[in-house]
Amino acid sequence: MISSKNYKYQISKNKKMKRSLKVLFIILLVSYRLQAQHEHTDSSPHHHSHYLEHLETPAHKLIFPSSTPDRIISNLTDDQAHTFAVNWRTDQYVSNGVVEVALATEGPEFLLGDIRRIKANSQKIENQNRNEALVKATYHSALVNNLQPNTTYVYRVGNGDKNDDYWSEWFQIKTAKTDKSEPFSFIYFGDAQNHIKSLWSRVIRSSYRKFPEIDFMLHAGDLVNDRDSNLEWGEWFYAGSFIHATVPSVMTPGNHEYRDGVLTSLWRPQFTLPENGPTEDLQETCFSIDYQDMKLISIDSEAFDESIESRNAQIEWLESVLKANTKKWTTIFTHYPVYSTAEGRDNWELREAIKPLIDKYGVDLVLQGHDHTYARGFPENKGQGLTVVKDIGTVYAVSVSGPKMYESKDQEWMVRRGEYIQLFQIITVSENSISYGAYTPIGTLYDSFKIIKKNGKKKLINMMPDTPTRLKEDFVKPE
Repeated sequence: MISSKNYKYQISKNKKMKRSLKVLFIILLVSYRLQAQHEHTDSSPHHHSHYLEHLETPAHKLIFPSSTPDRIISNLTDDQAHTFAVNWRTDQYVSNGVVEVALATEGPEFLLGDIRRIKANSQKIENQNRNEALVKATYHSALVNNLQPNTTYVYRVGNGDKNDDYWSEWFQIKTAKTDKSEPFSFIYFGDAQNHIKSLWSRVIRSSYRKFPEIDFMLHAGDLVNDRDSNLEWGEWFYAGSFIHATVPSVMTPGNHEYRDGVLTSLWRPQFTLPENGPTEDLQETCFSIDYQDMKLISIDSEAFDESIESRNAQIEWLESVLKANTKKWTTIFTHYPVYSTAEGRDNWELREAIKPLIDKYGVDLVLQGHDHTYARGFPENKGQGLTVVKDIGTVYAVSVSGPKMYESKDQEWMVRRGEYIQLFQIITVSENSISYGAYTPIGTLYDSFKIIKKNGKKKLINMMPDTPTRLKEDFVKPE
């Protein structure tokens, strides 16, 4: 029989043991969390302190991933009527990625219906920028297929867990039409590149607010300034936020996505683009897409400039694509301009290589970036000021959407130019015409034209607004 004294001693002993276990558990938990933070960076004091500096700043959330998906983006595929691609990022503790997709409904009843699960391809990436801490993340990509054309779906991404904390919200996305005669629209952006969160965000958001029914967005390179900067990529995804997830994007790399001839290691993990280019090295940078009755072609002009092998491969491939093209409309987008906006910036090797093919196969539009200014025109521009130009050839456009600005010089090929002006372009393709409008972030129409193509003949109608040409001297610096 246990005495009262021994019984009280035993109770006291048990309480001390429980307190000790509780303290041990807290110590282990704190150690685990510190270790988890430490996993994001190098063991060196420099990297560790750099990481801790970011813990108390908003930049931390832009740089470092968590178990909840971020940087979610949908991309154009080579069959947009029946598929879409989606990419996202998590921390490295999430090893699996899942997409859930269902037909959109008027209310939340899709949750009770047929929700299909698609397993993503997941890869762990360690990315070290010269001026940032080491970032370890898992990048996920998935192709959502077997969809119906011109149909609205809902989807979300996560790790497959029942816990809603590890899923994104449900996004809506609409598949493309199959009828070639049906119109479609897309927005074209020149370089975002600098001060993306603070100054480019209003451009992409204004474009979506003004034209919410667009079918996709096109980026002509230099999405960021430093190819491996997780902060800058975080700002780019932040600026577009849900727009990236609901409106498919397509992009070509610029020189700032490269360094010393090497493409950023984040390009292919972040985006899923067609792999129908000329070589393995050019997969997802040089490719073609059929969108209804338009052939859309990306030329990797930085790779073109860096390597003779890449140049020859792209030239040969481009001719094969154009020769086999059965689409009524053809658009090429590339970073370096075929016709530059300023002296000393001409890209002669690119022009001499691809312009003969552009002319031979009657390309309609060439959309470009790089020069941080605006210009639109055509090489055969002999009737400046004419409203209607018959037998028009190819229209070339150079634009900038970010705040970094250069000067330009008036040249014969230009119909309209502008300096120190941020722009986005809305392009609508219909059965017999392409309509183009360049807008400022506050919604001012800066340039406009229409190409009409019937019975093999093509003419251009200039519809320029009364907006005066904006030059550097007109730029008023805010006080």
